[in-house]
Amino acid sequence: MKSKYTFVASFHPEVIGYSVEFPQLPGCYTQGDTFDEAVKMATEALSLHLYGMEKDNDPIPEEDVQITVEQGDIAVAITAWMQVFREEMRSKAVKKTLTIPSWMNEAGEEAGINFSQLLQAAIRERLGIQQ
Repeated sequence: MKSKYTFVASFHPEVIGYSVEFPQLPGCYTQGDTFDEAVKMATEALSLHLYGMEKDNDPIPEEDVQITVEQGDIAVAITAWMQVFREEMRSKAVKKTLTIPSWMNEAGEEAGINFSQLLQAAIRERLGIQQ
């Protein structure tokens, strides 16, 4: 897997802000109320789209900076730094729902137990993962 990709996005001016699409990546769209926000959102959309393609083992097209955009649109090269994004996705918190007896919940809360930390520690221990 590559550490970075650069694809050209087509920024289309709207009444307020810009809509953004990546012609080489069907389904990769976003928007922003300002140009700077649209660039930020385009970077996030590109990173997430490519991450999904990697996870699904979909072929990622070759980067081509010679993309033609519609008249009035703005072509902007957007770079996705995938190693950084992959690590963010890997360490992102995931909400899990679990069930414990009411008495255990009350006792744990009275003892000031952080249930998330305790569960993480128990899972690390069970899997033999050292911090």
